Amino acid sequence: METPTPAQSLSENEVLEAAARLVGAFARTDTAEYFAAFDPLATFVFHTEPARLESRAEYEELWASWLAVGWSVTACESTDARVQLCGTSAVFSHTVLTTAGTPGAEETTRERETIVFTRSGGRILAVHEHLSAAPAPGMAAVGEAGAAAAGSADSPVVVVA
Repeated sequence: METPTPAQSLSENEVLEAAARLVGAFARTDTAEYFAAFDPLATFVFHTEPARLESRAEYEELWASWLAVGWSVTACESTDARVQLCGTSAVFSHTVLTTAGTPGAEETTRERETIVFTRSGGRILAVHEHLSAAPAPGMAAVGEAGAAAAGSADSPVVVVA
């Protein structure tokens, strides 16, 4: 009987690359590449939706309904990225500025997003995504003012337009 090889831990660079691919596909409204970045059992919590989406297929259905009315993403900028490594999984969080909508009705939103990645076979896939509204810059909550003043000049930035 063969001993299974232990799964290899994720590195920060691998997670940042996986996140950049996912954000890039989203920015291009590249449906196939975007959803290929998610595990079929991934879950999604979006502040704009009334309930958690329980699978990639459920989110793909919602996405298709947006596309059907002419929706697309025209710009997406990711800043303040942070990676927390947890062995074969990792938590990626960032602030995302997105311009999307239908022709003549685009909107720019500033949100905070957390994506949980895991190594699955030879791939790194997202297994959970949580999106929440972000306060306007300069509108730090009580207790956050000190952290905001400290800044994070070294955090990676991904810009896709």
